[in-house]
Amino acid sequence: MRILYSHRIRSRDGQGVHLDAMVAALRAAGHTVKLVGPAGYDSAELGGESRGLARLRQLLPAWAQALAEIAYAVPATWRLHRAAKEFAPDVIYERANLYHVAGRIVARARGVPLLLEVNAPLAEERARFGGLGLPRISAAIEHFAWRGASRVLPVTEVLASKIAAAGVPASRLTVVPNGIHPEEFPEPIAPDTPSEGPLVLGFVGFVRDWHGLDKALHGIAAWRGTRPLSLVVVGDGPARPGLEKLAAELGIADRVRFTGLAAREAVPALVAGFDIALQPAAVPYASPLKVFEYMAAARAIVAPDQPNLREVLRDGETALLFDPADPAGFWGAVARLAQDAALRTRLGEAARAEVFRRDLTWDGNARRVVAIAEAEIAALREARAAPVARGSLA
Repeated sequence: MRILYSHRIRSRDGQGVHLDAMVAALRAAGHTVKLVGPAGYDSAELGGESRGLARLRQLLPAWAQALAEIAYAVPATWRLHRAAKEFAPDVIYERANLYHVAGRIVARARGVPLLLEVNAPLAEERARFGGLGLPRISAAIEHFAWRGASRVLPVTEVLASKIAAAGVPASRLTVVPNGIHPEEFPEPIAPDTPSEGPLVLGFVGFVRDWHGLDKALHGIAAWRGTRPLSLVVVGDGPARPGLEKLAAELGIADRVRFTGLAAREAVPALVAGFDIALQPAAVPYASPLKVFEYMAAARAIVAPDQPNLREVLRDGETALLFDPADPAGFWGAVARLAQDAALRTRLGEAARAEVFRRDLTWDGNARRVVAIAEAEIAALREARAAPVARGSLA
């Protein structure tokens, strides 16, 4: 199958991980994939944003930023149109982005199906967290892209319900969550922690204040358990300076380590060093990549009890889920695991088994996407053949 992959990603962050993993899995399955996106993506640094875009955000008011991004849709669509003409795809696969309508326009013009991967309701998200300009127009453009896809592929059922509310029929919605590469997690690895040394709490990702890692620091400082606790944060982000300052104030700076940005190939080994893997908070519609990595590495997971995470985790079976409305809930779950090695092992092994039972892998996602594409291609052919059949019977 010839797949034209459209995107608007400019940075090597979690978005890039998803994109690269899906493309690699599709190619490994024998399909020909052509990527079409911003020219700077291939040379982007890990976790970085293009300097030009960052400067633009500083200089322009929110409404002007929105207009600039809307204007970018013109060259983006033209670039995808030219690629489609040269490549002659069987299907267009697009990673949804705010104002990115190229897939809908080009798929309609070429007469091929469009599969639209949606990871977040971006107009809503940016309005809440990023000072979105022109919110009504932005949401209308996003919904236009959703409604124009042959099939929309949200990463959670919670997100699917938001997309359905925007007018996309349930028959055109198929949930495809994040995944892992099994070869990166070949077998459960016991944390390399001496029995008398600190138990390691671990977190992977871009560190923001709303993640709530300050609760982990306060908990470590107040801990009086048999074994001391430490924290390893694999990643970086705007909350790091404040957390480092808090650790120093609490007198636990020697038990808190930030690795900084880590290459993707280094992450599995770093996660293998965790005794307890933390997801202190999550947006309500996300499919957090770190959760799948924790599961594949057979780590004991602490995460909030909310619908999108219950799609992959079961309280007391594959993780300990806490009530996010309970201020003591997060640390209560951590403390329980810190005192029960058998529970840590049981939850970790069950979480890993769940990954393989449900095929929560990028290869599995590629197979699902290809099956959906084949069904949409067949449906399009049948729709085209129907008028011809009716004409022959007239």
